[in-house]
Amino acid sequence: MIPVSASTLDSNLIGKSEHSTLSWQQQMAQSFKSAGELLEFLNLKPADLPYSIDDSQPFSTRVTRHLASLINANNPYDPILLQVLPTQQENTDIKGFVADPLEEATANPIPGLIHKYKNRVLIIAHQACAMHCRYCFRRHFEYQQNNLNFENLEKIRCYLSEHPEINEVILSGGDPLSISDNKLAAIISTLNTIPHLRFLRIHSRTPVAIPDRLSDDFINLLTNQRLTTTMVVHINHPNELPEQLKRRLLSLKAAGVNLLNQSVLLKTINDSADILIELNKKLFEAGVMPYYLHMPDKVQGTSHFYIDHTQAAEIWDKMQRELSGYLVPKLVREIPGKVSKTWVNPTHESEY
Repeated sequence: MIPVSASTLDSNLIGKSEHSTLSWQQQMAQSFKSAGELLEFLNLKPADLPYSIDDSQPFSTRVTRHLASLINANNPYDPILLQVLPTQQENTDIKGFVADPLEEATANPIPGLIHKYKNRVLIIAHQACAMHCRYCFRRHFEYQQNNLNFENLEKIRCYLSEHPEINEVILSGGDPLSISDNKLAAIISTLNTIPHLRFLRIHSRTPVAIPDRLSDDFINLLTNQRLTTTMVVHINHPNELPEQLKRRLLSLKAAGVNLLNQSVLLKTINDSADILIELNKKLFEAGVMPYYLHMPDKVQGTSHFYIDHTQAAEIWDKMQRELSGYLVPKLVREIPGKVSKTWVNPTHESEY
């Protein structure tokens, strides 16, 4: 791996976000939507990079200006840049890397609803994201067939009402924070009418792309409803957690929302115990508890991000030795058909 500093990139940043005075919707609308636009902003030329760009990928590019402002343009292996820049490596066809590695299509009883585990379901609240992560495990997902319109939301309400064993709903996507607070409120209000539901979980990477999405109005929305609420953010590297985002997360925490983080182990990006140790310390300072450290899913077009079991176990072992127990996330992978995430045992688990 190319070593990348986990410290603040003061002198190497392109500059502060130019759009902090804009609404989060405006910031999302002004995202870079091609590799060419992003590289021009960074004053980089494709020919100067040590890898080849592919701007024609079906899974399109999307990078907010805030996120781009955190990229060190002097480092072609910047950990944020590598997560959002489409390259020719995505065209590599590797056996075992498939479009639906988690077999979610078989657990999709109603459009917009995924029910894989006994006590909880996942709602695809929206297909859009504020950023397109090149390793995304839903990059091939049939979003058009899972549109959460009024009719499908009513079907989901009926399904949940008929399954009293379900006590938790997870809002995911895409990204649930890519829709307005009014639409989120409509979904949450529907869930609040089902007596046996007790917990609401929101999984989002939008705060990394647009910290302003964690607005006071959004915080009020989460705190003025019945369900016990947890926000799970998705932060992979310390450079994704500047002071602006830390302040917003602390505000959310102060309002009584539980905060967890899940990261994905990614080659050349965070495949270092030192980087992940620093990340988990910064998360804790922002009121966020480490939750999961995911083995990467074998998604078609993402093999260049893949970390094998042996290396993952070595990284996790060092994290456990050097971090307090509460700062060590569970090292997990997801196996289709299993009743929950599978913990990766560094000693006994074999590569799959």
